[in-house]
Amino acid sequence: MNQELGPLRFDYGFPLRLGALHRQAERVSYPTHVAQMIRQVLLTSPGERVALPEFGCGLRQLLFAAKTAGLATTTELMVRRSLEKFLAGHIRVTAVRVADAPLYGDGALAITVEYTLIETQTAASLSLEVR
Repeated sequence: MNQELGPLRFDYGFPLRLGALHRQAERVSYPTHVAQMIRQVLLTSPGERVALPEFGCGLRQLLFAAKTAGLATTTELMVRRSLEKFLAGHIRVTAVRVADAPLYGDGALAITVEYTLIETQTAASLSLEVR
């Protein structure tokens, strides 16, 4: 055990997979698990989960929105609100940046979320292209 960071924490990976060697659910480090949870929130549309219909951000619906000056601001606000609502116990969002995805041109967004893991107080970021 590292005295500075406390006990190492592992969680189940997403999507859930069984390891080929040990036939048990694969586990990932806590920072990886949090990054996976962020992806789940951002890529899930509200209403997609039957047991939790309000879960998600709904970014894919913005792919067909008109590319106006306010689209980036609206997207940043949606991302920040969704992450603060569903992952407030895990992360503190420090910045959200939105741009057109350069490799895909029109109809794609490149989103970068900078955040602090609350449990370890370490900074991290996640970049995601939505197409």
